[in-house]
Amino acid sequence: MEYIIGQLINGLNAGSIYALIALGYSMVYGIAKMINFAHGDIIMVGSYALYVFIVLMKMPVIVAILLTIGFCAILGITIERIAYKPLRKAPPLAVLITAIGVSFFLQNASLLIFKANPIPFGTIIKVDAVNIGNISISGLTIVTLVVTFICMAILTLFINKTKAGSAMRAVSEDKGAAQLMGINVNRTISLTFAIGSALAAIAGILFLSQYPSLKPTMGALPGIKAFVAAVLGGIGNVPGAMLGGMLLGIIENTAKAYISTEVSDAIVFGVLILVLLLKPSGLLGKKRIEKV
Repeated sequence: MEYIIGQLINGLNAGSIYALIALGYSMVYGIAKMINFAHGDIIMVGSYALYVFIVLMKMPVIVAILLTIGFCAILGITIERIAYKPLRKAPPLAVLITAIGVSFFLQNASLLIFKANPIPFGTIIKVDAVNIGNISISGLTIVTLVVTFICMAILTLFINKTKAGSAMRAVSEDKGAAQLMGINVNRTISLTFAIGSALAAIAGILFLSQYPSLKPTMGALPGIKAFVAAVLGGIGNVPGAMLGGMLLGIIENTAKAYISTEVSDAIVFGVLILVLLLKPSGLLGKKRIEKV
């Protein structure tokens, strides 16, 4: 029984990181109606930024974390303005090709700057483990879960209780009508990319604490899995992204524990296929009727 609970906790730990990344996917799609497949590489950029601030510039950890989040938020705005803004009315294929191009650009820029060899980086989260009976929960797992739920709560309050959040919901429903009501659509979409990228930076910091090695491709696979989580929960739905991330983490960890680590990724992508076949709108997503 203790083993099963331990595996469940490990799954929630991984799922929390997927959930943070999936929140960015869902926000961007829900408001800008774009899927930013370069989103996973923001994790990598955030990890390298943290390394630069802490190791190379010798900054305090808290300052380095705040600067990393701010840097990634600005990067998200820049990517939106340069790459995605001209494509808002473009076919989905053009957006997909652009996203792949942005992803390759970020990876190759990191490769040129930091080279291909992995850079070891110790965890910055030093919290004692908590023992509940015979079950030991690592401090890193506790911090990851707490940070994820705090981010989810703050984001939900922001969207539902602030003027900027109301603007986001209005733009999501109808950009034209929102603009007629005086909402700055460009600023709202840029803010969405900034928040999504900030969440990816937080996910990158947590991911780097668990897998302390930096390399240019480190964000690719977590980014894809987070996309699966967003689709599973209902892309465009914030609570759905959270649910999808947690479920996917549990599914992946269960597959590793009871089936095989070699096929766990195949099972994760099999979940994506099943969701698309059985419930394309996701667990919490709603079907939308497009008027023509």
